[in-house]
Formats: sequence, C-alpha cells, structure tokens
Amino acid sequence: MAVEIRVPQLGESVTEATVAKWFKKVGEAIAIDEPLVELETDKVTVEVPAPSAGVLTSISANTGAEVAVGAVLGIVDPKGAIDTPSKSTAKASESSKSATKATEPNKPTAKASVPSSTNGAATKIPSTSTPKPTMSDTVLAPSVRRLVEENKLDPETLSATGPKGNITKGDVLAYMAKESSVPTSQRDTRPTEPPAPRLEHPQEERIRMSKLRQRIAQRLKEAQNTAAILTTFNEVDMSAVMSLRNQFKDIFEKKHGVKLGFMSFFVRACTTVLKEIPAVNAEIHGDEVIYKNYYDIGIAVSTPQGLVVPVLRGADRLSFAGIESTINDLGKRARDGQLSIPELTGGTFTITNGGVFGSLMSTPILNPPQSGILGMHKIQNRPMVVDDNKIEVRPMMYLALSYDHRIIDGREAVTFLVRIKELIENPQRLLLEM
Repeated sequence: MAVEIRVPQLGESVTEATVAKWFKKVGEAIAIDEPLVELETDKVTVEVPAPSAGVLTSISANTGAEVAVGAVLGIVDPKGAIDTPSKSTAKASESSKSATKATEPNKPTAKASVPSSTNGAATKIPSTSTPKPTMSDTVLAPSVRRLVEENKLDPETLSATGPKGNITKGDVLAYMAKESSVPTSQRDTRPTEPPAPRLEHPQEERIRMSKLRQRIAQRLKEAQNTAAILTTFNEVDMSAVMSLRNQFKDIFEKKHGVKLGFMSFFVRACTTVLKEIPAVNAEIHGDEVIYKNYYDIGIAVSTPQGLVVPVLRGADRLSFAGIESTINDLGKRARDGQLSIPELTGGTFTITNGGVFGSLMSTPILNPPQSGILGMHKIQNRPMVVDDNKIEVRPMMYLALSYDHRIIDGREAVTFLVRIKELIENPQRLLLEM
C-alpha cells in the first residue's frame, strides 16, 4: 500500500514552507527515516524523513514549490521495485491526471476542449471563453488565502515574490503594513504596480530571497513600524572580567570541558538586572503589559543563511558553565541549520554581540515582541581617567540598550545599563548576587 509523504507540523505560527531540495529521485530506493526532502520555512530548514522503506514513486511538490502543513509531497511504495526515473515519472503523471479528472471533472483549464463531434474531431474552446481566474482559482497557500479573505484584499493588487509568481504571506503583510502607514485620506486605491524596469548589467546576478531572509526583513520592518525604539549608550571597563577570565580559564575548561567566554558574564548580569527592572523583560499585547517572571535570553547568531536568535531557556538558573556550553551548542547547530522551531521562539530579552565582527558601536533593533535588546561591541584599549588623578589605558567596551519607549521609560533604560556596567566592572557581585 502506498505511503504518502506529508509536510509535518512546523511549529507555532508556521503554516507553510518552500521545498528547498529533494535528496532522492523518483524510482530510487529509500530506507525508513532517511532524509527525503528539505523544507525551508521563514525560521529554519526542516528535513522530512521517509515514513517507510521502499521506493519513491512520485514527487508532488518540486523544488521551489510552496506547500502548506499537511500537504502531500510525494508517494513511497513499500513493495515497489526500483523503476527508471522516466517510467516512474510517467506513472506519477498518469496518476496525477487521473486524480485530477476524478476530483474536478468540470473544472475548465486552458487546454480544455469540447466533446468530440460525430466525426471524431475536437474543437478547442476559444480563448475568449476561458474564464478569468478568480481568487478560488489563484494558487494561494491556505494561510495566505485566509489572510487575504479576512482583510478583504484583492489578490490582483498584491506584488507576488514567491516561486512561480505565487503570492506569499510576506507579500500580504508587506502590503498591509504599507497601507496602514499611510493616512486614509492619502491612500492610493489603485492596483499596486510592479517595480519599474531597471537597466540590467552583465555583471549583476539576481537571486530570490530565501524565506528566512524575507522573514528577517519583515520582522525588522515590523519592529520599526510598531515600537517606539530608542537607544541609550554606556561604556564598561572590561579589566576585571578579563583578569578573572585569564586567571581561571584553564581550570574552568579542564573541569567543565568548555571555554570561559565573556557572554556568560553578560547573560548572568542581564538576568540579575531584569529581575530588578521587570519592564525591560515585559511586552505589550494590545492594551495590556505582560510581565514575565521567567528569563529566556535570546542570543543573536550569524549564519550563512542569515541572522537567527536561538533562546537560552531559564538562563537565570544556569551556571556559568551551563550558559557557555548551551550557547556553544546552539551556535553550532544554528550555523549547521539544525535548530528546531521551539528553540527559536519565546525569548524575553535578546543579547547581540557585534564586537565579534569588529563593530565599535551600533544601535541594535528590537526582536518583536520583546521590549529590549543589549548590544555588545568590540573591546578596545582607550586612555581613561582613573581615581580622578591619573590616566591609564583600559580595555573598554561600548554597550547599547535599544528599548521600546512605549513601555520602558528613559530612567529605567539608563538604570538598566548602569547596573550592567556595575556588575561587569565588579564581577564578584555576580557571584554574590549583589
């Protein structure tokens, strides 16, 4: 009995994916749980394993196709013999045609013809009689269709950026964001026009944005559109932390099997101060403020596919070794594309370290729906006045806290950053929880 390969549940709020690549061809033998196809969502890539051993007899969604959760990707025949690709493809094509005729006997197509006359000739339906595609005929993913219907949008006014010209959820949200930012009296109700043609250059290359990159762009724009983002700065003397780290790094690594980095100090400092200033750990939901009495810290990680933010769960309960080992594991799996959806959702506060790339100062952007993000930067020796009477060269780091001014006042934001500075410059306080 044939076994269907279906799109699995992809996590909270993820309803569709793009077929990135197939690892097997039609007619090839497969083993149970062997990776068959890779799906790309707007958060992570997911490998779909073979539900049964046998032969891949058909592929229903080719590379680049958009598929909804539960959609059929292909068929596995547990008892099938290994066919040649051409034979299997032909069978799959015939099966697909038969299924289409059985389920949609009256649906007109561009190639439909009227029944043959008594002399056996068939007359093609004139192009003028071909019905204009309606929303029910437009290829829309279920989540996209629902969004379009709920907001009473005309699909013809939306710019399509998906594979084969399909309208994606990002296209709909981008259109809605654009419309909501314009006063009603100034809105243009005319259909959206495609981008103006531009002069092509022989040394240019066009590559469609991945769903992850589209999602990153969408979320960054959402943050700017919805939050009142403000950034406050301070600088911290890293001498004490660097001295403590140099003193114990070898013993620490030997005992715990992981290197002692700076990130564990900043994570511990943040969880300590978030308990003191809960507004920075809260979020706005409608006309309510949700205060979170748990501390799941997002750690921004740069990957070849784009920026992702895996979440360090219960960071306030982890030891320094636990923080370092968990961050190392999440970072490695992020770069390998092996993170799961739950590991990328639900953070309460985020830390990003542009210093690893040499950034001296920046203004980090919020990770919605969070209300705060701490930016670390490059450690650089600078002359500093010490004890009001001497100048010394000290390893200094600029810190930046971007926050949502709708929920966090300036006093709270400045106090938060000053407390981080105090804890980092006096790491003994972290150990004594002072």
